[in-house]
Amino acid sequence: MMTHRAYTVFQGRAGDHNDLAMPAARALGEALALRTGQAPTIIGEPAPALNTGWREELDAALPALREVQARFEDVAASKAVSIAATSRCAVSLATLPVIAKHNPSVCIVWFDSHADLNTPEVTTTGYLGGLAFAAPAGLWESGLGAGLGLDQIVLVGQRDLDPFEQELIDRAGIPHIKPGSGLAERLRAAIAGRPVYVHLDCDVLDPGIVPTDYVHEGGLSLHDLRACCEVIAEGPFVGIEIAELQIAWETGGDPISPVPLLDALEPLLAE
Repeated sequence: MMTHRAYTVFQGRAGDHNDLAMPAARALGEALALRTGQAPTIIGEPAPALNTGWREELDAALPALREVQARFEDVAASKAVSIAATSRCAVSLATLPVIAKHNPSVCIVWFDSHADLNTPEVTTTGYLGGLAFAAPAGLWESGLGAGLGLDQIVLVGQRDLDPFEQELIDRAGIPHIKPGSGLAERLRAAIAGRPVYVHLDCDVLDPGIVPTDYVHEGGLSLHDLRACCEVIAEGPFVGIEIAELQIAWETGGDPISPVPLLDALEPLLAE
């Protein structure tokens, strides 16, 4: 059984709208290092946001995404639990195929106000992040692999779904755990004892808790998030990637500490 942790911080391009997520990922890594005494492995070099269409963004991001994919292969080979600060959701294009390859029965618990299950043919925004879960689930070809089945997906906290995504969720019977009473218990039932890998997009949280790129009312509290983490920690835990945290509420603003967020995640971080 995996017990030790391997820490990764992603600093490359990944379809960024702005330049606020890379420093937040770095701050997460620094805060984790203070807690654990273990310095993270840094992948990629910061570069200004392009804020353009998915194809151009993917082409620009591919070198760093391939590098983080190789890092995840090394972590998986070491049998470590992966703890990663991944800046943007699009990094999942690289991470999830590795997770699926090494953990065939894994359940991906996707905390996000969005499902990110669009494809290039149906996207209305052209945003790379909105395609981030669909490629690992085999719905389009990113060049970074796939390997996940739709029956391995559990969605938590989504409240901004496109028609294509809603139809897919309904047709495939993908569990969609909405905010509200009994959240943790409903999540436990959906996991059904399977090994879990967590994707956390911080906009799953209620607005005002941490800075994020997108703001959607009716999200989770930090108490809700911790309760979910306690449920996940009851069974086999493969790892977590923390995405879409921004360093400040606005460009040039004062940095926000990631410590309250990490406190909520503590059930999954403790060895």
